[in-house]
Amino acid sequence: MIWDQLTSNQIAELDKDIPVLLPVSATEQHGAHLPLATDRIIGEHFLYTLNNLINPNMLILPSVGIGCSDHHMDFAGTLTLSHDTFSLVAKEIIESVLRHGFYKIILFNSHGGNQGIAQVILEQLGYKYRHAHFVSVTWWVLVREALMHISETGPGGTGHACELETSVIEFAANHLVDKTQIKKGANEPTFKWAEGDMLHGSHATCYRTMKAATSNGIFGDPTKASAEKGKRITESVVTSLKDVVTDLLAAGKK
Repeated sequence: MIWDQLTSNQIAELDKDIPVLLPVSATEQHGAHLPLATDRIIGEHFLYTLNNLINPNMLILPSVGIGCSDHHMDFAGTLTLSHDTFSLVAKEIIESVLRHGFYKIILFNSHGGNQGIAQVILEQLGYKYRHAHFVSVTWWVLVREALMHISETGPGGTGHACELETSVIEFAANHLVDKTQIKKGANEPTFKWAEGDMLHGSHATCYRTMKAATSNGIFGDPTKASAEKGKRITESVVTSLKDVVTDLLAAGKK
């Protein structure tokens, strides 16, 4: 079910055990071939696909479509919120949901820059509202093992506007992909212990702006993307997220 497509009376009558999902994403550059809304499109694509399978056992909130993207601000079109502002917006939306009686909340993230603050939000709300369940999910982390079998680009191939993101957009919104502009990322190496991407974690974290990491805004290799891979990625994410939602639906109150 979609929160803002229901009436007030319909929301009031719902079973409050239903998990409520808040999609959080970003509006930022994704190279020359993908739209600024890439992260939001991907997140909503996964959630709406799952909703079609298990409705009415989940409730999807309106997306927070601008995230923490300071590191992308060297590229035109990027919008960003500070960590404090993003946290305040997300927490106040969630607290509104709690006030209506729901208590099973999933923060569904599709932007790397939101991961750190999402964990902070989870810990702050979890401590404050002991009766509730709070879960944070980032889509590629949820299915990293499956993605390793889908990806062909190896270490450094899946970072931003890459094989994975481009494949999902080609499957979900192919008309928004400018295939004439697809090119390999201009990945700039850093310390060996700081090298990593969506599938291959680094041993330590070293802050760099996206411009410093790649001059063309692409980190990885989208030339290996395909709609067929996008379909496989979607199936993997939806299957795994279904497990999270159904487990939470069955869980009792704390």
